[in-house]
Amino acid sequence: MSVSQLDKIYNPTHIEDKWYQYWLDKNYFYSKPDSNKKPYTIVIPPPNVTGMLTMGHVLNNTIQDILIRKARMEGKEACWIPGTDHASIATETKVVKMLQDKGIKKESLSRDEFLKHSWEWKEKYGGIIIQQLKRLGCSCDWEKERFTMDDNYNHAVLEAFVNLYNKGLVYKGFRLVNWCPISKSAISDEEVIHKEVNGHLWHFSYPIKDSDELLIVATTRPETMLGDTAVAVHPADNRYKHLIGKFILLPLTDREIPIIGDEFVDMEFGTGCVKVTPAHDPNDFDVAKRHNLKFINIMNEDASLNSEVPKKYINMTREIAREQIVQDLQSIGRLEKIEDYIHKVGFSERGNVPIEYYMSSQWFLKMKELSKPALQAVNDGKINFHPKHWVKTYNHWMENINDWCISRQLWWGHRIPVWYHNQDKD
Repeated sequence: MSVSQLDKIYNPTHIEDKWYQYWLDKNYFYSKPDSNKKPYTIVIPPPNVTGMLTMGHVLNNTIQDILIRKARMEGKEACWIPGTDHASIATETKVVKMLQDKGIKKESLSRDEFLKHSWEWKEKYGGIIIQQLKRLGCSCDWEKERFTMDDNYNHAVLEAFVNLYNKGLVYKGFRLVNWCPISKSAISDEEVIHKEVNGHLWHFSYPIKDSDELLIVATTRPETMLGDTAVAVHPADNRYKHLIGKFILLPLTDREIPIIGDEFVDMEFGTGCVKVTPAHDPNDFDVAKRHNLKFINIMNEDASLNSEVPKKYINMTREIAREQIVQDLQSIGRLEKIEDYIHKVGFSERGNVPIEYYMSSQWFLKMKELSKPALQAVNDGKINFHPKHWVKTYNHWMENINDWCISRQLWWGHRIPVWYHNQDKD
C-alpha cells in the first residue's frame, strides 16, 4: 500500500486559494439583513486608496477576521462590511506626484481631466487593496463592498451637510486653520505631525514710541514679526505694567502696535514680553479676539510672503525671509542674541513640511454640541474602552474639542453643496 508524501515545505498558495474560493462559491460570508439571529457587525476601517496595504492593515484586519469568524461559529449573524476610502487629500497628493513624474502639472489640467486621472488611480489601487484583503483570507461579505465616493455615500454626505447647516451646526468662517503649503489646502489636526526640531530663539529689541525704553521679545519665527499687531505683557508684571497702553515702533515697518496686558503671558518665560501675531498663531489669535486687535495675514498659499509686508520681502519664501529679516534687524542694531532652541513644530503629514497657521475662509462644524452624546455614551457604559485608561484621554479630547474645519482646497473628494452669486460671493 503506497503512502503519499507530504511536501517538505508547506505551500500556502495552493491550499489557501483552494479553500478561499470554496468559501466564496458556497457564499459562507454572506449575511442576511433580516435574520432572526443575534447580529454581530463590523464595518471595516476602510483603507485609503493611496497605495497598497501596510503591516498595520494586515494586523488590524487579521484581528477583525478572528472576531467575525468567532461570531459566525457562535451562531450569530456575522456581517463584516468591506470597503475603501477615497482619502481626498492623501490620494490627491499621490496623484499629483504621479502626474509630476510624467511631466504633467496639476495646474495645466482642468478639474475633469484631473479627476479622470484620480479615478484611474482609484480603480488600480482600490482593486489591489481588495485583492490583498482576499489574499489575507478576510471573510468579508463582499456583496456589500463600498467605496466612500459611491453615489449612495455622496448623497448621504450632501444630505448630512444640508441637515447640519439647517440646524445651525455648519457655518462658514474666516478663521485660523492648519495650512499645508504643498497641498495648498487646509488640513485637520490629525494630519499634523509634531516633530522635535533643532532651531533657534532670536531675541529682538522693539523701541517704544516717545520713550528711550525697549522691549525685548524672543521668537522662533522672525519672519512673522511683519504680521505683529501687538506686544503682550502680564498685567501684574511690575517690570512692564507701566508700559501698557503705550505703542511699539515695529522694526522694518512703518507701523505702530500697542502694548497690551493679558494673563496669557507667562512672566517667567523668556523676557516676559510676547509678540502677538494673530493671523499666524492660535494662542495669539485668541489674544487678538480678547483685545480687538487687527489680523494681518502675511502669507500666500505657498507660504511665501504676500503684499502685506514691506516691498523688499514680497514673494520671498518663509525660509529666505527669515534669514533676510534677521540680517536686517542685526544691521539696525535690533538683534540682541541668538540661542539654540529645541522645540516641537507641526509638519503636514502629506507635504512633509512645516504647516502654517493661516487665516482662511473655510466651512466648520460645531463640535461642542455634537460631542455631548458621544461623551454621554461612554460615561453611561454604552461604549466600553479596552484598556479602560483610554477613557480619560477620550474625555479630555472630547471636552476640549474645537470646531472642525471640514472644507479642503481640493478637486478629489466630496464637494460642498454651496453655490455663490457671481456679483456677491458672500
